[in-house]
Amino acid sequence: MQIQTKFHGLIDIQQSQIWEFPKGIPGFEDEKEFTLLEIEGNNIFRVLQSATTAEVAFIVANPYTLIKEYSFDIDEPTIELLKIRQPEDIMVLAVLSVNQPFDASTINLQAPLIFQLHNRKAKQMILNDNHFNVRHPIGKGGTY
Repeated sequence: MQIQTKFHGLIDIQQSQIWEFPKGIPGFEDEKEFTLLEIEGNNIFRVLQSATTAEVAFIVANPYTLIKEYSFDIDEPTIELLKIRQPEDIMVLAVLSVNQPFDASTINLQAPLIFQLHNRKAKQMILNDNHFNVRHPIGKGGTY
């Protein structure tokens, strides 16, 4: 299938590259299908691109790569929705707000994206923990 993207133009993707967000993403509840796209020359950051709306795309990264002290527990509703059975079933990413200079960019640690690797379902989970915030500076505590 072909999709129009925000950063990569018109591309071909396979159905197997689609991640289903059954409840959408907060603020984008109607967007249910996304794909993860590589950023050429960068192995830390990726694009979470809507499969239906070109303008809906987020720069994402593995928060554990950027913030060494990051940790949280997955809530029961998320475990049930995604059918998570063991920690190896998931991948965690977080949305960045990219700023200039790049060191001024932030990562949303309060709302991680949880991807179930086996059934290709995902959810953005809002944490009830104020230890981490929505705009955590990536210039502190990580390597990129």
